Formats: sequence, structure tokens, C-alpha cells
Amino acid sequence: MFEVTQKTPYQPITRTTYSSLPQIQQLDPELREHIEVVSTVFPFRTNAYIVDHLIDWEKVPDDPIYQLTFPQRGMLSDDDYETIAGLIRRGAKAELQAAADAIRLRHNPHPAGQLTHNVPKLDGRPLPGLQHKYAETVLFFPSRGQTCHAYCSYCFRWAQFVGMQDLKFAAKEADDLVRYLTAHHEVTDVLFTGGDPMIMKTEALRTYVEPLLSPELSHVQSIRIGTKALAYWPQRFVTDDDADDLLRLFEQIIRSGRHVAIMAHYSHPRELAQPIAQRAVSRLRDIGCEIRMQAPIIRHVNDSARAWATLWRQGVRLGMIPYYMFVSRDTGPKNYFEVPLAESYSIFRKAYAQVSGLARTVRGPVMSATPGKVLINGVATVGGQRVFVLTFLQGRDPAWVKRPFFAHYDPDATWLFDLKPAFGAPEQFFDPDASYTHVWR
Repeated sequence: MFEVTQKTPYQPITRTTYSSLPQIQQLDPELREHIEVVSTVFPFRTNAYIVDHLIDWEKVPDDPIYQLTFPQRGMLSDDDYETIAGLIRRGAKAELQAAADAIRLRHNPHPAGQLTHNVPKLDGRPLPGLQHKYAETVLFFPSRGQTCHAYCSYCFRWAQFVGMQDLKFAAKEADDLVRYLTAHHEVTDVLFTGGDPMIMKTEALRTYVEPLLSPELSHVQSIRIGTKALAYWPQRFVTDDDADDLLRLFEQIIRSGRHVAIMAHYSHPRELAQPIAQRAVSRLRDIGCEIRMQAPIIRHVNDSARAWATLWRQGVRLGMIPYYMFVSRDTGPKNYFEVPLAESYSIFRKAYAQVSGLARTVRGPVMSATPGKVLINGVATVGGQRVFVLTFLQGRDPAWVKRPFFAHYDPDATWLFDLKPAFGAPEQFFDPDASYTHVWR
């Protein structure tokens, strides 16, 4: 067990340093090759807390946390794997980089219209590092928060971390954010995301947060922090040198009359097992932060009702709010991690049936797709046809929200765009190339 008082500095373990780990040296050579080859294409970063305290090395490669944080052979097609492996064996560095980039560009690096539909403008100028998809909420990507304490192997924002500058989006300062919020009083929530904003030192985070606390921006009522640090590096909130400063910053936000919501990414109940992980939660709650739990359902990691029910029960016991079970997005190595929608719904329903009403705040399975957040409400037979019953929890057009629509049942579909509309549902909801106009602007 990792003791609550144990103070260790954060040091990333990356593609260039992982091979020296004693646990890695004990692995089968084939597994070590998998890490080497796949990490050439997709980003890889972990840390000693995960390696020493979360992974059960006796169960590798099937251990869920190992699957979650270490590159896996199945993340690449056979052809792509052999291409990269062959270039590594030949030491063809220039060709290797070009081949890796070509593979990345085939993996839908920016799903759900992140660059094409979500980047707002001010006075006709695009604002890099901001996204504004739903009227009430603006996403902000601070440049100093565009990495993580560890990378999830399925990460839907993997393109931020592979060194291809044209694929990145980030903002160096908060000036554009402040000007945009000043002009958009419909915005009530600002979500700091990344990467992971908790990778930043507190003083860096403060430069982005404090400008939002002015009386002129009183319509901004909630500051959300999207983070995996509670699972991957809980020391950030407990023993890091500036952990207390971070909590004081959150207290400052709360004193200004705003709400602080920690959008905590928990994928598996083991992420809550260590005393320091539980202490991190209690410290945030003690100062008035709300913590909401969310994660996608991922093959090889949490594709069981038992895992989700256990996670939600543990979260409620610690005072957190189960929020979303997402569907893994249609990007990156999705073929290895995706779970069919019908199976995801079945898992969610079985897990939901095992928990009390306190955990039934959770919603799922939910697809954050181009037109909006689409909830799979159920599977039904209507007029002799088997269909998915779908609902928008959020939509580019607010008029879509909470109006049910239908898609033909497909047991193999893994994403919204795999489905076909039923009973006259709008075609654009199922079209990845549809264009949308923000009616609220």
C-alpha cells in the first residue's frame, strides 16, 4: 500500500525509460516488443505509482490497469505492426517517423468535430485552445496542461501527445478566454481540460483561473477541472509540494461565489484502493469541491457490470457522484478497445441494477458525438422493428435535448455513425459529414 504520508516527486516513465523497470525486465520478450512497437505510433507515459501500486504484474498482460496504461499489440493492425517493427529492426529512423505519422493520420485524430465544428471565433478570428460546442459550457485547453501524469492507452485526445504540431490545440494565455466569455453571457461553465490541467503547478493554473473570478464574469458560475490525476497521481492533492496551494486556489474560487466541480476520470475500482487515493478525495470534499466520476467503457479494462457497480459503490461511499459511462470514441486504436453499443447497454443496465439510488445519478452509455451527447436509453421492439431508443443529453441545437429518436438495432455497431435512422429520425444525426449551425450564437 502507498502510505498517505509518503512523499515522492513525480517522474514520468516514457518510451525511452520504461525498459529499465524491474517489472518490464521480467516480461516475456514478445510483450516488451509490443510496447516498443506500439509506443512508436501512440503516446506512452506512466509513472511509478501506477507501476508499483496499481498494476498486478502476476496477471499481466490481462491485468486491467496494465491494459489501460501500457501499449498493447492489438492497438495496431497486423500490417501496421509489421511495418513499424521492421523499420525498428533496420534502424530506419527517418522512415520510421514518416510511417508512424501516416498511421496516425488514418486514425481520426480529432473526432466529434473538435477542430472543424467546435473552435469558436471572436471578431472573426478563430480562438485556438478553446472549444464551444454547447451553449452553456466552454472548454479551455491551457498550453501548460497539455500532458498527463500517465496516458490511457485508448485516449481519445492521443493526437495532442504525439509531437505532430498540426494536430494540437492549446492556449498560452487566458486573455482570449476572458474576452470570449465577456462577449458570451450564455456561458455558465468553463471546463479546464487537456491533457490534464492538474499536471500544472498551482501558480501556473492560477494565471488561468484568477481572471475568470472578476465581477464582470459573474455569469460564469462553475469552474470544472477535467482530470485523471485522482487515479494516476493522487499525490497531486496530498503530498506534492504545492498540494496545499492547490486546495487554497480551489477555496478562492469557491469564496468568489463559484462552484468547483472536479470531473474525475475513474476507469476501474482498483484506482480507488490505495489510502492516498481516498485521502485525495476527502481533501477536495473537505474544502467544498464536488467530484463527479466518469469514464468510457473499454474492452479489456472495465467491460463488466461487476467492475462498474463496484466503482460506483466505492465512489458513493467516498462522497463522489457517479456521472457518466461513456462510449469509447471513434478514434485512435478503437478497434482494440471498443465495445458494441448493445453490449455496452447491457453492461450498464446490469451494473445499474446492482446499486442503490445514490449511485443512480450515473447516465450511460453516452456517446460524445459530433451532433451532441447521445444517450442509449434502451433497446425496444416498436411496430415489429427492433430499435435503439436514443436521447440527446446535450445537443448543438438545444431543441434536440431530451427528445427521443430511434435507430435500427445493430448488434455489431460501436458508434453512432454505424447506426441507421429508424421511424424518420433525422439523417444528420447519423452522418459524420453533416454540417451544423450553432443556433445559440
